Amino acid sequence: MDKRFYSFFNLTEDRAIAILDTPQNQIGEDDSRYIAASHLVNFNSEKTISALVRAIHQTVPETVPEMDNQIVRRKSVETLGRLQARSALHVIRECLADADCYMVENAVWSLGEIGTKDPEILEEITQLLDKPSQTYRVIIQTLAKLDYQPAIAKIQQFINDESLPVSSAAITAICRLTQDFSQMGKIVDLLQNRNVIARRLSIQDLIDAKYYAAIPAISRCPVSLVFRLRGIKMLAETGIKERVISFADIQPFLEKSLIDHPSTLLPVHNHSTLPDLPRLIHELYETDFGRCYLAIQTILENYADIAPNALVSAYEQEAKNDYGAHFHVVKLLGWLKYAPAYDLLIESLHNKQPQYQKSRAAAAIALAEIGDKRAIPELKACLESKIWDLKYAALLALEKFGDFTGYEVLANDSDLLIREKTKTLKNDPNY
Repeated sequence: MDKRFYSFFNLTEDRAIAILDTPQNQIGEDDSRYIAASHLVNFNSEKTISALVRAIHQTVPETVPEMDNQIVRRKSVETLGRLQARSALHVIRECLADADCYMVENAVWSLGEIGTKDPEILEEITQLLDKPSQTYRVIIQTLAKLDYQPAIAKIQQFINDESLPVSSAAITAICRLTQDFSQMGKIVDLLQNRNVIARRLSIQDLIDAKYYAAIPAISRCPVSLVFRLRGIKMLAETGIKERVISFADIQPFLEKSLIDHPSTLLPVHNHSTLPDLPRLIHELYETDFGRCYLAIQTILENYADIAPNALVSAYEQEAKNDYGAHFHVVKLLGWLKYAPAYDLLIESLHNKQPQYQKSRAAAAIALAEIGDKRAIPELKACLESKIWDLKYAALLALEKFGDFTGYEVLANDSDLLIREKTKTLKNDPNY
């Protein structure tokens, strides 16, 4: 499990436990029980598990708002799941009967993370499908993950649910539990749905089903690069390890996704008339990346001559503080081959703030598009990063410069896909 973003706070285990044990109405303004419960994921010990269990059982006086304590209880259950704390199984099970549906959701998810074959617990989870106002998607996913065959009939009732994420999870669960994957095409079709949440979550369902045939379609899905890369990477790693697919099968789709040109995506939106450039730049701030990619393609096709100055201006005014728009502006400056953006791109390449991580790989690709050879040593420095997509993007960028030294540097990398990539050098006609 990737835990790079878990430890933002300089708390020791004992300090985090002390904060978590403090009654909600006595907590100092500089402390947060929620942060403490989150931070304890870094300490898999009996005293941490005991503290999280105490937090679940902690109540507050009637004079104190319950919600603050409730979100701490939810987070404590989640953290126990992340720690796979089997000794807390009975406490998490008790939370299945909680009146708070979000606590129930976290309890179900945590039981799935810990794993159980206990038929009584599995049946309790199944019965939640009959209970109103529950997070059915998580319940269904967990039952499939735990391979609980008796749940098939109840899950079947959700395959036509009006909620696309719920119906997607139900179809996937039935396929997994019956090992009949003939209906998975319906999940692949959701990759082109206008509903962005349905598109994102269908990728998770394809991962869960180990549906390797969907990798090309995932690479063309107009959602954030993060979702596409996660889907392709997880399917690729599992498939390669199980020897059912090869790196050659997935390499073109992985690299198209890393390069991330909008022309490689299938749009789900359109413009009825050509928007002006200010409106298109504004669309780079959309949360539905399908609209962002449409805006990028439209800028490239219609405003390539005047876009660079407008993009740099937008960057200085606002985009540099919005990590989504930042990513898109960085990529666009590369596609537009705007050489004066070199310093901006170098700054983005080395920006270590976690929220700007995907902009670092984007900057590597953009620098290669600009073609300024001053970037070569800067890109080589990124080969030492712990971030797999940055290393891979740097490798692709260096290739574009005709520099293949990165292959030797990364030949024994900890990441499977990077190691597989380095093995392809002997087949590269440019080498």
